[in-house]
Amino acid sequence: MTVVTREAVTSIRGGRTDTRLAEVCDLRVSFAGREVVKGVSFTVDAGQCLAIVGESGSGKSVTARTLIGLTGPGAEIDAATLSFDGRDLRGLADRDWRAIRGRAIGFVLQDALVSLDQLRTVGSEIAESLTAHGGLGRRTPKRLGRALREERVVELLDLVGVPEPRVRARQRPHELSGGLRQRALIASALAQDPKLLIADEPTTALDATVQAQILDVLAEAKSRGNGIILISHDLAVVSRLADRVAVMRDGEIVEYGNAREVLTAPQHEYTRGLIDAIPSRASKGTLLVSGEQISTPATPTSDQPLALRVRDLHKSFTGKAITARPAVAGVSFDLAPGRTLGIVGESGSGKTTTARIILGLTEPDSGTVELNGSAWSGLTEARRRASRHLISVIYQDPLSSFDPRWTVDRVLADALRVTGVRSADLDHRITELLEQVGLPAEYRHRHPSGLSGGQRQRVAIARALAPRPAVIVCDEPVSALDVSIQARILDLLARLQAETGVALVFISHDLGVIHHVSDDIAVMRAGEVVEYGSADAVFDDPQHPYTRELLAAVPRIDPAP
Repeated sequence: MTVVTREAVTSIRGGRTDTRLAEVCDLRVSFAGREVVKGVSFTVDAGQCLAIVGESGSGKSVTARTLIGLTGPGAEIDAATLSFDGRDLRGLADRDWRAIRGRAIGFVLQDALVSLDQLRTVGSEIAESLTAHGGLGRRTPKRLGRALREERVVELLDLVGVPEPRVRARQRPHELSGGLRQRALIASALAQDPKLLIADEPTTALDATVQAQILDVLAEAKSRGNGIILISHDLAVVSRLADRVAVMRDGEIVEYGNAREVLTAPQHEYTRGLIDAIPSRASKGTLLVSGEQISTPATPTSDQPLALRVRDLHKSFTGKAITARPAVAGVSFDLAPGRTLGIVGESGSGKTTTARIILGLTEPDSGTVELNGSAWSGLTEARRRASRHLISVIYQDPLSSFDPRWTVDRVLADALRVTGVRSADLDHRITELLEQVGLPAEYRHRHPSGLSGGQRQRVAIARALAPRPAVIVCDEPVSALDVSIQARILDLLARLQAETGVALVFISHDLGVIHHVSDDIAVMRAGEVVEYGSADAVFDDPQHPYTRELLAAVPRIDPAP
């Protein structure tokens, strides 16, 4: 067992304790007799950021939640030391925790849609955070009227990069994109200017420029003396903000130290594996797990139709709080069989609307889409039905796209039946699909809710492959996955593309992933494609100022000097 002792933690900080905010020594957390956190020790000082990294199930979120009294029902907690700002946190009553949360310790969750109240506007939720403890934060006067509270809400939304903050403050969470919801959640957590901010994957859903802005906000909070515990699987994000890094695996800290030293010269093989699995320009053309060259799909013949031909798409929407505006404005591109088009751009750039038009789920106001050489847009669903098997989709959150009552077997059988696969052939094809995505045959009898995130995404890929499509739209298919699981899924897609010749439309905010998987890239902004070309050309010599801004905002792990 690897245990980081109090002495080891203190030595990293040179024995400094005068600005100590949080101290944890030999923390152990169990559920129903099963220990999930095993002797964890660390400290967090004012003006310092500790990053806790590791894969799902490593214990990092449970560790952080224990510091705010949200470990969960049935948790058994034991620690030699568990303190915040000199106060012993062991055995606090719920009333004591409520006095600490928000005002003294802020907490940012990854899943903003669940965390925000769907029945209230974003502005009213942040306003409640401002006044929850009888004041507007440690550095803000307590007695302010409604107008000044509303101004403070707008300031907070603007601080975290929400465009049109006055408009967005009047909207409800379901009216905002995932990135905008996450920024609103961070604004709410910062409202009371807490001494310690615990941020659990705060930038996972954000595009590069917005991610950079949020990291700047957190860095500014750190410079004001706030302590930060950052939980993330994105090691490049960690390198930009963290002073120290704790790498967790199976409930233990396996490596702990100065952030630069850990990330550029890791000592533990698990840490080295996490870093090697990061997709980037350097990994392009290779499998991330093995380092082998990726097989190239067969070159399409001259008489083979384009998988997609998209011309001059336009689409506008009108909402309650905003006037009609173009979501897509003049989008055009070609996608050949066996090729991958990466689509990047910040939230609200039109990526998702473009994908919905391509999938035939939204009709454009004007413009055309051809699928496999035939008309696709502008058709009735009845006329489109015969060709619908030619295009599939893989979503970011596959669990929400599965019927929770269905087993994997039924999910795949349903996808196969719509293409006319006879009952006698279903069993063979389901087993074949599971083999293609690397899942044992016995998984067919499980429910997706009983699978890990990576296993569920493999089922989603199997479902997308079932009708033998010409095109698969991948909408943020790996953004919610740990880096090593992400690497395996990207390798799987590369192998399947080489075997089947399927064309991919790959939407992602992660430019490292986009460069790794894409042959061509379309950069979208405000509904338009502002730059379009080969992946290497776009990354090596970007022509549009926005593309240059995106690339400059990407966090990177700098090599050791």
